[in-house]
Amino acid sequence: MLLNPAGADLKVFEIVKRAYDELETLHRCDGEGKTQEEAGVCMGVTRGTVQRLLTNARCKMAQAPVGQKTLAISGYVPWAGGISPVDNVQAKG
Repeated sequence: MLLNPAGADLKVFEIVKRAYDELETLHRCDGEGKTQEEAGVCMGVTRGTVQRLLTNARCKMAQAPVGQKTLAISGYVPWAGGISPVDNVQAKG
């Protein structure tokens, strides 16, 4: 899944890849208001892993719009039926 500035040509923008688990962590903590520990239980990982994923996800979310970059979700994406086609896209950074 690719998220880029409206009407923009993908060839123009640098791509920032984000793994699906980073997106899920961001959703659980910021979207659902769960604590890192609660999110970890839902995801089957430790609170420390949630903290690392959340830090990475927030950093990438901040970089993409400010730096005029395309945000790409890679890895297993359940609603897309499996592996994201983004995995075949080359990240520039």
